[in-house]
Amino acid sequence: MTMIIGNRKHRRTGLTALALLPLAALAACGGGGGSDTSAEDGSGKGTISVWAHQGQANEAAALQNAVKSFNSSQSDVKAELKLIPENDYTKTITTTDASELPDVLEFDGPTMANFVYNSKLAPVDGHVSAKTLGNVTDAIKAQGEIDGKHYGLGMFDAGLGMYANKKLLDAAGVKYPTSVDDAWTAEEFGKALDALKGKDSDGKVLDISEQYGLATEWGTFGFSPIVWSAGGGLLKDGKAEGALDSPDVVSAMKTFQSWKPYVDPNTDGNAFAKSKVALSWVGHWNYPAYSEALGDDLVVLPLPDFGKGPKTGQGSWAWGIGAAGKNGKAAGVFLDYLLNDTNVGAMTKANGAVPATKSALAKSELYKKGGPLQLFADQLAQPCGDSDISASCVAVTRPVTAGYPTVTAKFNTAVNSIYGGADPKEALQKAARAIDRDFTDNAGYEIP
Repeated sequence: MTMIIGNRKHRRTGLTALALLPLAALAACGGGGGSDTSAEDGSGKGTISVWAHQGQANEAAALQNAVKSFNSSQSDVKAELKLIPENDYTKTITTTDASELPDVLEFDGPTMANFVYNSKLAPVDGHVSAKTLGNVTDAIKAQGEIDGKHYGLGMFDAGLGMYANKKLLDAAGVKYPTSVDDAWTAEEFGKALDALKGKDSDGKVLDISEQYGLATEWGTFGFSPIVWSAGGGLLKDGKAEGALDSPDVVSAMKTFQSWKPYVDPNTDGNAFAKSKVALSWVGHWNYPAYSEALGDDLVVLPLPDFGKGPKTGQGSWAWGIGAAGKNGKAAGVFLDYLLNDTNVGAMTKANGAVPATKSALAKSELYKKGGPLQLFADQLAQPCGDSDISASCVAVTRPVTAGYPTVTAKFNTAVNSIYGGADPKEALQKAARAIDRDFTDNAGYEIP
């Protein structure tokens, strides 16, 4: 069961920002159900250990600079940073005993609940300042919260949308939405594809980042918005049956399946940048390449509305405190510094992701009001969390559960099967049954 994005050559900045890491290892780390663990306060002075993933070079440099600046800004706390290769990172945390984990660690957002379940993370409440906690965006806060306690705070967030080539849309006479409020319905989107096909030599007018592989975390992150927009969910009240395989979700996935003839396989990752297709269903991370290629012809649209409003996934890397830590005060001081505007701004400039603090977001040239990627910020400003999903919210958090590895594996397998021609109802029912069976076997992954 592999959930790594297939071709490393195409794993660019934003995929790192998305934290599309192998989650399968977590599924094997059963047991869990640890007690409510809290890091010791400690003296607030001394040396603390910090672990982070080593992703793309610009991100690593930004983090190294932040640590260096922190150490030179004061003399009470010294942070020692250890970078671990991205492909090994989640496995390393999973296989390291809680007592051997660092004072501060980074983690892939969807893995958080499993680490809490296995007593590896402590709440950051009481260690970071109220100012820091209050400055985190509501969407990122939803990713990091369990039962009112905050275990993870992020420097950046992620978002999905539809990039469009204005020149090609205009040539086909296609009118397009300008905000979340006037998103295409699924039916309107289908008509747009048909109109674009009439002006395209091979009829392939849509990119869905197929080169990443659909039986991966991309399959979940990229296409769970269809489920949510149809009024369903990956889970509801701890069960997939009735939420993932509801008639409305089945219908929506049939519609998704019907779009395959319009999709360019995009094997080189450049179909949209080369104007081979008019539309690209992907995330914020492709903006630099797309903007450079299309200039003023690039427009950003929300994903289609399947009945309950357009939806986007959200969530990315986050920072937390090791449950066995002996110096929570010092860890909190470091996190306060890491999440200031200077460091969040430098990191999001390095990776192009959406700033995850309110103050840095307001200053962002890309995401601020009137910026070219304002749509992503607008979507994230209407968070649903992971359970209260309605027509009035847009950004949905992937299920915050220790059972997430099973949820994503079964769902993206179903997405891949449906895209390959399988019956949507059968594929979704099979996934729902497997998820529920796993949750039953593990007492619902309840965290005491």
